[in-house]
Amino acid sequence: MSDGARTTGIDTSKPHPARVYDYLLGGKDNYPVDQEAGDELVSAAPEARIGVRANRAFLERAVRFAVGSGIRQILDVGTGLPTSPNIHEIAQRVAPDVRVAYIDNDPIVKAHGDALLSRSGTTNIVLADLRRPQDVVNHPDVRRLIDFDEPVALFLVAILHFVTDEEQPKQIVAALRDALPAGSLLVLSHATADFADRRGAQAVYNNATATLNLRTRTEIEQFFDGFDLVEPGLAQAPFWRPDGPPPDGSREIGFYAGVARKTD
Repeated sequence: MSDGARTTGIDTSKPHPARVYDYLLGGKDNYPVDQEAGDELVSAAPEARIGVRANRAFLERAVRFAVGSGIRQILDVGTGLPTSPNIHEIAQRVAPDVRVAYIDNDPIVKAHGDALLSRSGTTNIVLADLRRPQDVVNHPDVRRLIDFDEPVALFLVAILHFVTDEEQPKQIVAALRDALPAGSLLVLSHATADFADRRGAQAVYNNATATLNLRTRTEIEQFFDGFDLVEPGLAQAPFWRPDGPPPDGSREIGFYAGVARKTD
């Protein structure tokens, strides 16, 4: 991690999901404790590294789909550490007027985002917590950029599996959904144990700053209540509208992914 990111108050005694994810993607914004956790994760689930890359590739395809369908506003909740190309970079290559609001509850993520985002007025990063969805949609910096009278693409990518059942993830998604107008999109991916035993992977996160809460296909489909899934529906991440041959080992990748439209 660069010296500029070594902000006081960072807990380096426990792995952080965003930093572990960054490490698995080949990033540099992580600490030895995160690298160790990432290596343990790969040992427990050998396809983990290609899994997070497949998830990232899904995000990129979903951005292009959303912008290609005419949406010009993106709300990315649980954005994590910046990874190039970032959502706004992908979107603005298609349509330069796309506005992107990034949301995360980690001050370190916000610090990284502030350092990297353009000053054009089309992007910002807001410190808010997914578990308090009203704080997200009502934040003045979100409202300054996102017009909730026009369609929005809501991204919840690889974040809900860090929300426990006790924190009521279905109700969180429903509250965000209710803030969106018709024509909006939900872009979602979520970890699962449907394709392999993932108890070893879960154990890695038992020592992290957030636990890994794996869910079944049926449970994940419930997050799309009030939306209509677009083709091909909920699929393993590499198989959602692939733009090339899926990587080797894709059938074992433990990420479901889908995009759905709010029709009323």
